[in-house]
Amino acid sequence: MSAPESPFRAGTVAIVGRPNVGKSTLLNRLVGEKISIVSRKSQTTRHRIVGILTRPDAQFVFVDTPGFQTRHVNALNRAMNRGVRQALNDVDAVIFVVEAGRFDAHDQRVLDLLPTDRPVILAANKVDRCADKAALLAWLGETAARFPFAAIVPVSAARGSQLDELLAEVRQYLPNDAPLYGEDEMTDRSERFLAAEYIREKLFRLVGDELPYTAAVEIERFALDGGLRRIYAAILVDREAHKGIVIGKGGAMLKRIASEARQDMERLFGGKVYLEVFVKVKSGWADDERLLKQLGYE
Repeated sequence: MSAPESPFRAGTVAIVGRPNVGKSTLLNRLVGEKISIVSRKSQTTRHRIVGILTRPDAQFVFVDTPGFQTRHVNALNRAMNRGVRQALNDVDAVIFVVEAGRFDAHDQRVLDLLPTDRPVILAANKVDRCADKAALLAWLGETAARFPFAAIVPVSAARGSQLDELLAEVRQYLPNDAPLYGEDEMTDRSERFLAAEYIREKLFRLVGDELPYTAAVEIERFALDGGLRRIYAAILVDREAHKGIVIGKGGAMLKRIASEARQDMERLFGGKVYLEVFVKVKSGWADDERLLKQLGYE
């Protein structure tokens, strides 16, 4: 007699952690597409990004949250922290991402926010960097004592290791339910939003060491012309000096940012993109509540 089929499960899962622990890399690996942007610069993720993974027995709706902000106290960061708290209130389970072998005061601040009325799975990321396995095991034991975690899974988001084990742990806490999204959907974000994020990723990847945190991207026009997407975007910077950094000598840096972002868009959107990017100085934009709403911050 064959075993009964396991019921289909579907639910939402928040991915939380301090900045730069690999939350966005983990989301992208799980979904199999670059939904959330990644750079070496901390605090790159600013919005709640939804990534959808559908398997034969379950649909995981992951919410990648900004790293909880303890610096840069302005309207932008207050909006980002609200996003983290809201995500924690609305999900069926939580993946708390920390860097394997490390747990500091910033991790503790995030841990203090985690709900105790729903399962929290600890993902100890970057485990491939831990050469001393005995020290890692000791650290895992110490970390387990900090919170009643539903499970602890060492993973490497960059290498894609132990992710099936992580999904298996998460799945058992999802409700028995029908899919929340179509089988071929990967995100609930629009192409317009993703276009702005891809440009912002290239901006931080290419000039992140020189450019301050206060830079954003606004899509001023997004139009379909047959199979061609025409996109006109403005990079917003806080000071005139920052404008020169983004443009670069003879416009070379701005051209590179646009070219690399366009290539990513064409791959994701599956069609040709005409992209025009320019730079605007808008002092104090990160404290402009009206502009922040316009840029998609709630």
